[in-house]
Amino acid sequence: MGKRIAYMGVGAVGGYVAGHLVRAGHDVTLIDPWPEHVEAMRRNGLQLSGLTPGERHTVPVNALHLTDVQDVIKRRPFDVAFLSVKSYDTEWATLLLRQYLAPDGFIVSLQNCINEERIAQHVGWGRTVGCIASLIAVELYEPGRIKRTVPMGGDRHTVFRIGEPHGRVTRRVEEIADMLRSVDSAKVTTNLWGERWSKLVINSMRNGLSAATGLFGNQRDAMEVPRGVSIRLGSEAVRVGQALGFQLERMIGMEPEVLARAGEGHADALTEITNVLMESAKKRSDDQRPSMAQDIAKGRRTETDYINGYVAVRGEEIGVPAPTHAKMNEAVKRVERGVVKPSPELIAGW
Repeated sequence: MGKRIAYMGVGAVGGYVAGHLVRAGHDVTLIDPWPEHVEAMRRNGLQLSGLTPGERHTVPVNALHLTDVQDVIKRRPFDVAFLSVKSYDTEWATLLLRQYLAPDGFIVSLQNCINEERIAQHVGWGRTVGCIASLIAVELYEPGRIKRTVPMGGDRHTVFRIGEPHGRVTRRVEEIADMLRSVDSAKVTTNLWGERWSKLVINSMRNGLSAATGLFGNQRDAMEVPRGVSIRLGSEAVRVGQALGFQLERMIGMEPEVLARAGEGHADALTEITNVLMESAKKRSDDQRPSMAQDIAKGRRTETDYINGYVAVRGEEIGVPAPTHAKMNEAVKRVERGVVKPSPELIAGW
């Protein structure tokens, strides 16, 4: 009997992953709080697209409203529950899923930010697994429709990195990696926390900056001032992560120490990192924008407190200042509250 899978939070990343798991023949129940999205999936299937015609699929799915979840008690419990909700929704979503997990069932955090501890508080560390989605760049642009705006990783880049909090390789994380290979490239990592912080570095360079300025990804990396702010954000995040003791990974072709030195004004490092960012921009669609910029465009709450705000707080705790992150967090909040509109002028003079 195959694994019974719940997928809570089928927005951009969640919907993309869940849809491809269904295409691969897995028994997946999709759960989402946006009623229009659920109804569109029920009516028309989940419509997925990418940069090539071969990435276009319409997938019939079993989609549930939150109010329908109680009905799953009529079937056997879930063996695996993927969680792809926003970080601020992690705890209530974990508590909801906990009721419907099999005795040996577990939750996989496939989210931005670092949420494993919040999950483990409610289900225990033994039922908590982490998964990083590296360079996937997808957008839920209307109910039931999701597009990918960067190329597939394949052999060129490993997209999904699945790991246990304790760092050992287990059968269950190998099974999750096998599942996710039906979506894109995947591997088991023994360095979950280093992978998590490395992804946080990239998110902290891009998400808040695009949310505050209104710039799409390619615009952000092509323009000198935003690119410079992005590099300083990356540099500060690397230094905080290093001070916390994380083993940081290479990030989209950037070595952590080189990125840190670039933001600190070392000319050779700055040239190298600038070249990496400019080359990366050539591989993305011009309409690519990070999730927090998507949230601002939709009038939704962002994850800024869990990205730039989190780096700033952790840096303050250990005596490694991250002032650019503190400023970025506040800038995004002002945009989020409607005090100001997104504009590159918000970072002028930084």
